[in-house]
Amino acid sequence: MLAATTPPRMITLVILTGLSVLSLNMFLPSLSNMAVEFETEYSVMTLAIAGYLAITAVLMMIMGPLSDRYGRRPVLLLAVSIFTVSSLVCALSTHIWLFLFFRVCQGAVIAGWAVSLAVIRDTTAPQEAASKIGYVTMAMAVAPMLGPMFGGVLDELFNWRASFFAYTGFGLLAFTLCWFDLGETNKTRSATFAQQFRSYPELFGSRRYWGYAICQAFSTGAFYVFIAGAPLIAVTLLGLTPAVLGFYMGTITAGFAFGSFISGRYARRFPLTTMMITGRIVGNFGVIAALILVASGHLNVGTLFGALVFVGIGNGLTMPSCNAGILSLRPALAGSAAGLAGALTIGGGALLTTLTGAVVIGEKGAYGLLFVLLLCTLMSLMGAVTVWLLDRRHTA
Repeated sequence: MLAATTPPRMITLVILTGLSVLSLNMFLPSLSNMAVEFETEYSVMTLAIAGYLAITAVLMMIMGPLSDRYGRRPVLLLAVSIFTVSSLVCALSTHIWLFLFFRVCQGAVIAGWAVSLAVIRDTTAPQEAASKIGYVTMAMAVAPMLGPMFGGVLDELFNWRASFFAYTGFGLLAFTLCWFDLGETNKTRSATFAQQFRSYPELFGSRRYWGYAICQAFSTGAFYVFIAGAPLIAVTLLGLTPAVLGFYMGTITAGFAFGSFISGRYARRFPLTTMMITGRIVGNFGVIAALILVASGHLNVGTLFGALVFVGIGNGLTMPSCNAGILSLRPALAGSAAGLAGALTIGGGALLTTLTGAVVIGEKGAYGLLFVLLLCTLMSLMGAVTVWLLDRRHTA
């Protein structure tokens, strides 16, 4: 087979990034049914989320430097291969711990997110990169928006295993696409792998990098909190079925797609921090509005999921510019910078998911979910404002 030698088309990056997100949430409507079949507690099944996030946090720290040292193409091909094999084993598993082990191995596909962003930065300037990332994230939002709906339907028509057979098929498709379309874009590879890890103190010492990283970690953390807490509330308090739950789980990502579209249109015209802070204000508005409505006795599908669309819009406005800023601080370390920020984001997501599981309990579970979401939106706003202040000081 003839391997690709030219930079990939945008559709290839969209599919790779979308698959890295789809792998997180497509099977979520089936969690309750999976707990029954595996004869285990729901809290054990949530390890399929928290454990996945924890391992992907570690992998992000490795995948970025690996792509800086050995190239974007080989890292992505290896990652997609591991994901495909692990998906098939998960689909065939009959023991909970065997399932959870290979579910964690699926996390290798997270390279599709970090390395795809590095590919964009390899070939474009910062604000142009923000615009392209905006379009990529708009398109990839379709995957997590439709994923739970598709997974819920598969569960009702067949069973939860159908989702993991679908993952296997998606993995084969992604590998084929990478092989024929993903040429190498890293033309300035580092001399050694260790050299990339030695670059981490340089990134850690940058206050602007920390501002971007905090903004990204807590913006994305709001999404993780939502997908961890919303299913329990929807089933126990609102009585939704898996298919209907899957539909409503798409609300936050529908908002994300809209916000990413706006970023794609306007990121070239405004400073990165302007887009970031605007998004953070929109996200805070959504959470505060939801809290007020629930406190007023209006807990229903419309108030819980409808108001949280603004969280998705805010993330769509924020994330492209935030990612572009992270990748542009040290262009020679784009893979490492994306990997480290991704590790902080996903590691924080694992902690926030665990916190959500602890506070989203009983009839007051909706309050617990919304207060953790408010923590995320406020912290992400603080990160965006920090970068804005540092930029102003530098300009002065």
